[in-house]
Amino acid sequence: MMELMSPAGSLEGVIAAVRGGADAVYFGTGDFNARRNAKNLEGEDLQEAMRFCRLRGVRTYVTLNTLLTDRELTRARETVRRLSDLGADALIVQDLGVARMVRAAAPDLPIHASTQMTIHDLEGVKQAAELGFSRVVLSRELPLTEIEHICKHSPVEIEIFVHGALCMCYSGQCYLSSVIGRRSGNRGQCAQPCRLPYGYGRFESTRYPLSLKDNCLVGELDELRRMGVASLKIEGRMKRPEYVAIVTRAYRTVLNGGQLTQGDLQELESAFSRQGFTDGYFQGRTGADMFGRRQEGEDTSSLFASARATYEQGEAQRIGVKFYAILQSGRPAQLAVEDPDGNVCKTTGPVPERAKRQGLTEQYLTEQMFKTGGTPYNCIENMAKAEPGLYLPASEINELRRKLIAQLSAEREKAPGRRTLRIPAPPVNVPAISDPARIYQVRTAEQLTPELAALKPDYIYFPAMELAENFDPLRPFIDNGARPVAVMPRVITDDQSREVYAALEKLFDYGVNEALTGNLGHVFIARQAGMKVRGDFGLNAFNSYTLRVLQDAGFISATASFELRLAQIKAMAKPIDTELIIYGRLPLMVSDQCIIRHSAGRCNCQTPGQMADRMGSVFPVVKEFGCRNVIYNAHKLYLADKRDDLYALGLWGLRMLFTTESPRECVEVAKGYLGLTDYKPNVLTRGLYYRGVD
Repeated sequence: MMELMSPAGSLEGVIAAVRGGADAVYFGTGDFNARRNAKNLEGEDLQEAMRFCRLRGVRTYVTLNTLLTDRELTRARETVRRLSDLGADALIVQDLGVARMVRAAAPDLPIHASTQMTIHDLEGVKQAAELGFSRVVLSRELPLTEIEHICKHSPVEIEIFVHGALCMCYSGQCYLSSVIGRRSGNRGQCAQPCRLPYGYGRFESTRYPLSLKDNCLVGELDELRRMGVASLKIEGRMKRPEYVAIVTRAYRTVLNGGQLTQGDLQELESAFSRQGFTDGYFQGRTGADMFGRRQEGEDTSSLFASARATYEQGEAQRIGVKFYAILQSGRPAQLAVEDPDGNVCKTTGPVPERAKRQGLTEQYLTEQMFKTGGTPYNCIENMAKAEPGLYLPASEINELRRKLIAQLSAEREKAPGRRTLRIPAPPVNVPAISDPARIYQVRTAEQLTPELAALKPDYIYFPAMELAENFDPLRPFIDNGARPVAVMPRVITDDQSREVYAALEKLFDYGVNEALTGNLGHVFIARQAGMKVRGDFGLNAFNSYTLRVLQDAGFISATASFELRLAQIKAMAKPIDTELIIYGRLPLMVSDQCIIRHSAGRCNCQTPGQMADRMGSVFPVVKEFGCRNVIYNAHKLYLADKRDDLYALGLWGLRMLFTTESPRECVEVAKGYLGLTDYKPNVLTRGLYYRGVD
């Protein structure tokens, strides 16, 4: 049966979700979840939520879906142990290092791959399965054809978001909030700058080019069931319980075979929407129709009051149970109850008396057992045997029924027994390198000039899809001793993998045998083409345990997250060759939406666009493979004058990232880092390397 999963930001939210018809509830606790600003569940509320759900057969999934430092992993281990002991059904995880820690410290506790892992192809799902994940939450951008293909061949369960907010960027790849405001979405502190106004080239307070409407797939549930989706997820842990009740009830109605009226659909929109809903990604139709923003002013007090009444008025009986009753002369009354999970509870009562008038009938006993109102149970069958002429007061029968229900509830509330083991020891450093490799990465073939090659970088990273068609610009770099590394696209869906493989295969024939990727799912494509794999920033390597996972997965190097402070990078054990981006416009978003087309009114992707915020900052927007867009930071990261700090980090390589620079500027910047000139960008930033993120 396809699972309906609802969000909860509080104990009341849990109750609203369960009584609305959810099969599972997900919520956060502590500081290590992607909605740290939600109330979340702590202490007694957390324990009560677990008991409440387990009693009613509702699964509990706890979010541990943020990036953690090595120091935080030790603290997180205690959180994991507590959640395992309390009986959480699974943890939702983003950080590969956290996943490794959970598998080691709580091997019986299932883990689900968060949508923050940016898994959007079948190979990504298979990689997650190999790492011990039992379920994968797919990226929200995937159309139904891709979801169906993955479900058909997946070795683990597939979960998708069906309702709620959509991010402009692929989840896990958004750095806009952190870079411009130190509030990291990967750390549960997203400030939602995508909901603010921007302009195309200049600020315009009436434009909201990054604000998408909320997703709504309530009309697609039969199709999703046919495709084999295991779980339907409603977004909204920051929203109030009444919202959760309304949305959950609507989806439960349809899953149970009912239909929503026009009034029901209006309630969904009134509860929360951004100028309506969209199913654009699911249908494979991106564009202007998917955008909208929240409209204030509608009075929802009566709607929410009605919703609140639905979950406050009592139990929605969920668990079908069977009762058994035997009344025999001279023997204590015997009663039992059995639930669908095989739990059986028995009790005995007084010895029945001889009836002075009409004795108890089996029909009467059956009627008494069906009186389960006010409990989470619903009597679906009662097998009663009673000798004629016996009598037992109704109060005794009712007390026996209540005792049985209490026993069954206590049995159902028990947490499963699980092992908790020690966290694995931190990885060991590779030998320190006194002179890190110099790495130049370009975005276009035009930036690959003989003048840049003459500066003799150790490695040259280049866009695979562009240079596969014209390899000649790379030859001067190779002649000067630079090792070429093909940069794979940020996003490659299954229907695009053949095209990328063909490009890598051609490059391999040219002598390129290394590829750079920021996604686990792309490793297979590179290796199929004969290439060794290096890890890019998109893998979000935030701790030494993640580096160890990448090492075990066969990566020959990794890139430390640019959301880390230099002090954290220095303290991090590096069991694999580790590099750092030290120059350039940092990529803030990668999106399936074509901002360039939206701004120009036509497809003009070869010409970079611009997006301005209210502070006057201008963010370049450039074309990415598959008609996607990448938004780069307005300011260029510059650390040429921080050489001592960089060389003290114990890194294998230091990378300069050239994006919108002219060929001449690339040369001047590279010379500046070599100490040959005093060139600096007009507007620069130190990134997050000194100030860090929340």
